[in-house]
Amino acid sequence: MENGGIRDKGIFTTPPLGYLEFLQLVANSAFVLSDSGGIQEETTVLGIPCITLRENTERPVKIWEGSNALAGSDPQKILAEAGKGLQTRTIAKSIPELWDGHAAERIIKICAEFLLDRPSCACSPVV
Repeated sequence: MENGGIRDKGIFTTPPLGYLEFLQLVANSAFVLSDSGGIQEETTVLGIPCITLRENTERPVKIWEGSNALAGSDPQKILAEAGKGLQTRTIAKSIPELWDGHAAERIIKICAEFLLDRPSCACSPVV
C-alpha cells in the first residue's frame, strides 16, 4: 500500500500473523476488507462487518445474514461499504443456523444411519 502512495495512520498492513493474533486484530477492527472466504466466517462470528473485494462468494449465507458485503473491485462501492462499516462498527451477532460447533456429531449420526440401513454393513452402531 505504501508503494502505491496509500498511507493513513488508521490503516496498516502486517506480516503473516498466527491465528490467535489474527483473531485479536479482527475482533478489534471497525471492519475488514478482504478477498478471503475464510475471513468472511471469522468476521461473522465476531460480529465485525466484512467487505469482500470479490464479485461473488462461495459463502452467500454471510450476505443474507448481513455480515458481509460484496464490493468487487469498484473503488466507489468499496468506499461506500467502508463508510457503512464505520457507521455500524459491529453487526448483530446472527450466527447462521448449524454453526453451533456440532457438525462432527451430525456427520457421524448421518454416516451411522446410512451404514446401519445397508444390509451388507457388518458394523456396530457408533455412539
